[in-house]
Amino acid sequence: MGLTGLIMFLVIGAAAGWLAGNLMKGGGFGVVNNIIIGVVGSVVGGFLFGLIGFKAVGLIGSIISATVGASVLLFVIAKLNDN
Repeated sequence: MGLTGLIMFLVIGAAAGWLAGNLMKGGGFGVVNNIIIGVVGSVVGGFLFGLIGFKAVGLIGSIISATVGASVLLFVIAKLNDN
């Protein structure tokens, strides 16, 4: 992965983290936390999409997959914190 790939990975992570934060709690978490949530969410989303037979293609597909994964991640974290 070159510098351009790394930058795109971080941009997709930031966008996905911000979108998931807005969907799940009504606001973002800050740039660094959005990137972390989005990057972890992209792994979760890729795993979940693979389980159901979908494959994210292109920039929009990557953002959707990462956002779904980040939303699931935030949901699970919220449920764990409720106990």
